[in-house]
Amino acid sequence: MSLTKRVLVGRPLTSEQLSETLLPKWLALPVFCSDPLSSNAYATEEILLVLSAGGLALLHLTPWVAGAVVILLTTVVLSYRQTCHAYPSGGGAYAVSRANLGQNAALVAAAALLVDYVLTVAVSVAAGVANLVSAVPSLAPQATMLCLGVIAALTVANLRGVKESGKAFAVPTYGFVVAVFTMIAVGLVRTLAGEPPVAESASYAIAAHGDQLTGLALMAVVLRSFASGCTALTGVEAVSNGVPNFRRPEATNAAGTLAIMAGLTITMFAGLTALALVSHVHVADDVSRLVGAPDGYVQRTVIAQLAGAVFGTGSPGFFLVQAMTALILVMAANTAFNGFPILASILAEDGFMPRQLSRRGDRLVFSNGIVVLATAAAGLVVAFDASPTRLIQLYILGVFVSFTLSQSGMVVHWTRALHTAPLLGVRKVHRARAINGFGSVLTLVVLVIVLISKFSHGAYLVVIAMPVLFALMRGVHAHYASVDRALTPSVEGVPLPSRVHAIVLVSRLTTPALRALAFARAGRPSSLEALTIRTSPAATDQLVAEWESRRVPVPLTVLDSPYRDMTRPAVDYIADIRRQSPRDVVAVYIPEYVVEHWWEQLLHNQSALRLKARLLFQPGVMVTSVPWRFGHEPDVPLAVFDDRWVGTASPASTPVAPADAPGPACVPRHAPVQVRATLGL
Repeated sequence: MSLTKRVLVGRPLTSEQLSETLLPKWLALPVFCSDPLSSNAYATEEILLVLSAGGLALLHLTPWVAGAVVILLTTVVLSYRQTCHAYPSGGGAYAVSRANLGQNAALVAAAALLVDYVLTVAVSVAAGVANLVSAVPSLAPQATMLCLGVIAALTVANLRGVKESGKAFAVPTYGFVVAVFTMIAVGLVRTLAGEPPVAESASYAIAAHGDQLTGLALMAVVLRSFASGCTALTGVEAVSNGVPNFRRPEATNAAGTLAIMAGLTITMFAGLTALALVSHVHVADDVSRLVGAPDGYVQRTVIAQLAGAVFGTGSPGFFLVQAMTALILVMAANTAFNGFPILASILAEDGFMPRQLSRRGDRLVFSNGIVVLATAAAGLVVAFDASPTRLIQLYILGVFVSFTLSQSGMVVHWTRALHTAPLLGVRKVHRARAINGFGSVLTLVVLVIVLISKFSHGAYLVVIAMPVLFALMRGVHAHYASVDRALTPSVEGVPLPSRVHAIVLVSRLTTPALRALAFARAGRPSSLEALTIRTSPAATDQLVAEWESRRVPVPLTVLDSPYRDMTRPAVDYIADIRRQSPRDVVAVYIPEYVVEHWWEQLLHNQSALRLKARLLFQPGVMVTSVPWRFGHEPDVPLAVFDDRWVGTASPASTPVAPADAPGPACVPRHAPVQVRATLGL
């Protein structure tokens, strides 16, 4: 297992090597920004799909919708650049909301982000596989399995470390950027030359949904197309979450990375939208609405149609764009693989998630968070049959909840700063507050639009999931708080027990059992006895006979069990001792076998495990496992009970200890065996 882990994950890193894993901007871009960059593969398509509800008549609104998305993206990026400087320790919307809006608002932001990170992985991987299927349709039946395989590969890559995953994902990210810009440039040059590219669907009309849309119906379609286009903003939050992963100066480098990402995303989004309009790409949510399409027509994605129109379907350029698109969509999930574990670790440190999520693995990444994210995303992919169209309806709602809370929190932050800002910095603070104020209002409006337009299409699941996650985090925090209160020692401290009653559980007189007896006796308890359960009369009689023949000077208590249950009689007997002496402690010693292989463990110690699980809930009972590892224990002779040895096969060889030799107070040396039968328990 260790060798397999080392091969997949790599050698462990010391805590002092954490600085070696910090990222320069050129590596941080593919690590934290692959999601917003990759959204160009489907943001334009989502706008066109919604506007197609009105047939071809509404496609002229595409530039206006795309322009609104660009304005929103610019505003959000400017806001989060300020967040990077104001909160360089990371945490994004959660940290901002906690500091300025209170803990409940912070947990709402965290719940929204955690849900959206899971959806980012599911949507990105499903969309990447969908583009692969567009190029190779024969892979369609295997889409779900391909998605699960990709999630597994991403998990392993991220478990190797942030820097290594960044190097692995740099080529697809920059390859996608180069391929898209090349396609846009060639397409626009051809257009300026008077030979614009023509999409394969240009000659198909689109049947409108019902009558001509006007008034409120038209507004609803336009707003829904805007909401769908806002998928271009997913992943912007991840940079502010991961500021500590940047090289120094961390905040400056993080803000610079955001600016680079915004410039690339806006340019690609505008270029692809313009190229889609020039080439007359027509897409519909149902192929049957494409009037004039031949029977059996498989609708390609918008970016696939653009690549075919510019370079020619089946050309090397077409397959290059499709390959880079599929890879970047898969890599987009990496944004969540870096954002989710960091946010979960901050929540765990604050006591709102299991504390295991706050610990770094041996590769200095939050391994537990990575595994939790991968498991949740895989479950979504299976539940929604790897359909990006179905999954994307759940998307971006959480993003805009966190956007709104983050920017509202920054408004409060800058308002407080006005009272402490130097005179020359007041104008800067006012400008920053105005940016965040405008952004909070804008993202709140978009949130309402997204909620209304997507609620009946699946977003209601997110509306349910967020309060559930909020309640779970509050419950985890309440649990940790109650545990801390219970574990805090009183002023008086902890009293010493009046006496310690030691009980050694035995089923046969074996070497591990004798070792447990010796270990219990070495602790010098107030009293010591062995305990066995009579489930087989023949086996118990043999134990009693061997006990007497070896002259073990420890009382042996035999409990009858008419129903052959080994756990209940022992637990009841130990509980009865506690009832008789509440201030005493009962120390239970359980001999256990340690075997060489994991599968052999299934053949041993099942009764011991059940008994230990029951005794853990008994107050005043301490359970000690006395292990015996086969083939690794010293081969020593068995001698009679004295200060050094336990047992012998021949009573005649029994050494006699001096009368004044020290020994436990519970039994005299070489005392006769005492057998007490307790019936009916």
